[in-house]
Amino acid sequence: MENIENRVKFSDLGLSEKMLAAITKKGYEYPSPVQAGVIPLLLNGDKDIIGQAQTGTGKTASFGIPLLERLDKNAKGVQAMILAPTRELAIQVAEEIKSFALDGVNIQLLYGGQNVRDELQGLKRGPQIVVGTPGRVKDHLIKRRSLNLDNINYFILDEADEMLNIGFKEEIEEIMEHTPKQKKVLLFSATMPRSIQDIVHKYIKDHDTVTIKREEKTNKNITQTCYKVNEGDKFEALCRVIEVEFDFYGIIFCRTKASVDEVASQLMNRGYKVEGIHGDIDQSMREKTLARFKNKSISILVATDVAARGIDVNNLTHVVNYALPDNAETYTHRIGRTGRAGNKGEAISFVSRRDSRMLMYIERLIKQKIEVAKLPKVEQVIEFKKKRLVTNTQELIAANGGEKYIELADELLKLDDAQKVLAAILKESYGNEFCKTHYNMISEAGSPARNESISGQKRLFVAKGKLDNLSPGTLIQFIEREVGSKLGDIGQIEILREFSFINVTDDDAELILAVFKQKNTKKPLIVEAKQKDGGGSRGGSRGGYRGGSRD
Repeated sequence: MENIENRVKFSDLGLSEKMLAAITKKGYEYPSPVQAGVIPLLLNGDKDIIGQAQTGTGKTASFGIPLLERLDKNAKGVQAMILAPTRELAIQVAEEIKSFALDGVNIQLLYGGQNVRDELQGLKRGPQIVVGTPGRVKDHLIKRRSLNLDNINYFILDEADEMLNIGFKEEIEEIMEHTPKQKKVLLFSATMPRSIQDIVHKYIKDHDTVTIKREEKTNKNITQTCYKVNEGDKFEALCRVIEVEFDFYGIIFCRTKASVDEVASQLMNRGYKVEGIHGDIDQSMREKTLARFKNKSISILVATDVAARGIDVNNLTHVVNYALPDNAETYTHRIGRTGRAGNKGEAISFVSRRDSRMLMYIERLIKQKIEVAKLPKVEQVIEFKKKRLVTNTQELIAANGGEKYIELADELLKLDDAQKVLAAILKESYGNEFCKTHYNMISEAGSPARNESISGQKRLFVAKGKLDNLSPGTLIQFIEREVGSKLGDIGQIEILREFSFINVTDDDAELILAVFKQKNTKKPLIVEAKQKDGGGSRGGSRGGYRGGSRD
């Protein structure tokens, strides 16, 4: 094991003047521990190398810099093969290596979603380095026979544990079988599970090991908070968190592709500048989405862990764990995307009852308790929105941002008193957004079943939901219009995808049930909700509304 001295300089590592100039141009003076350990071994040693260091420690430069030093720039044919788990990481690796090559180097990227014809043309030009994902590299190597690795000198596995987690073990081994025995193998991994050890025993013989001791698990610039909410309340909780921030710029992590699509779509419907990325989205679209996110054309990115690999943005204000990851290590990787370059950042996690054990594992790993906070109340959200409207209006006035509307403003002000005109415009633009009834109620995780009636009130089931563009405000208006009178005290309202719940007084409930029973005796649109839904599935039998499709 290498004992690394943190304050060694790049100039102490035996690099050429040309390379030191490239490093200086990038503004680097001191190598990271993994760079200080790997660079001399790759420059001067003959053994294979295993590097164990967590993500974000500078592994790419640790092999990219000495690799450029040892390449024969005049020789044709592939000299180095680098495998990465995802398209984004492959692109990042290639760009990082190119940034150190002042006199240029021919690097070819190979990854799924890219135009194969472009890749074939690139391979014909004789690249010195190929960087790719295992699936596409195997395709060129074995199926198309357009890639020849017979004479490579270096074979590098980057983020090896992630490649095996995704399921690339078979592809890696097939690619390895098509490389010469006399080559230098470098394997980099954050962890060393049994699957990695199997690869080591099979393909790596005499080797040096550089193990970098894990530093503090979380950045002190990152404030970590969690909100304990029921699974079905996570989206409403997310909206409240976003709505009380002036400049929310962050990544929302979901566990599945379907969840990414759903959350991104719901946020879009709420008017947020948001897009989602995951493995099923076309690569060119993913790259365009990332570019829009980096230039802040969109302020929210919803992503799976795999799709987010390789995203490098320094000024993110927030990372949100919409669902906690499947392992504690991934949590630290996620939240490490904010609080960079000396900036402050916030890491927010939504924790349902089923997430409690994982939260415990995370706290054990980072060696600290994550603060359990209270969600902003509806009143706080409304007040914040009002303040933001006032602030934004002040800024527009100061910047003469509304000049092209002066003529229209004059015309509108002729209609009535200025205050009434402005109030009417606000009503038209914002609807019920500044009314409490516009918002869904949220209960804390572990609170009593949400479809239970409160004393003096009845819980009613409504066979309409978000698919019908229903909101708490429009639900109240709909009921009042149908029954022909104003409702009294209204309790908790919950708008779900296909149906909803509302708590009303016993007297109002009696009237509502009677009216809707009269309208449809066999299948009323509103019925009394069942007290139990059997096994905890919300809506189970849809609150007693059985059979058939929704009316």
